[in-house]
Amino acid sequence: MRKGQKKRHSFMESVLNVAIGYGVALATQIVVFPLFGMQVSIIDNLAIGGIFTVVSIIRSYYVRRLFNAFHINGVLK
Repeated sequence: MRKGQKKRHSFMESVLNVAIGYGVALATQIVVFPLFGMQVSIIDNLAIGGIFTVVSIIRSYYVRRLFNAFHINGVLK
């Protein structure tokens, strides 16, 4: 019987990964948006990044669970 990663650990890993990504994305938005003529306030940048962060956490969690299921069922070795 194979044991996979616990759901709570999958969630914690996803949150940490996305939190780091949020910081990178926010910095990127601040630099890149003006290059495309988009003037966005810092509050709007934070909100945009927040929305994408929530979506990313959900996506990351389910991808992690999918691969964990593959591992448990012997699809991935």
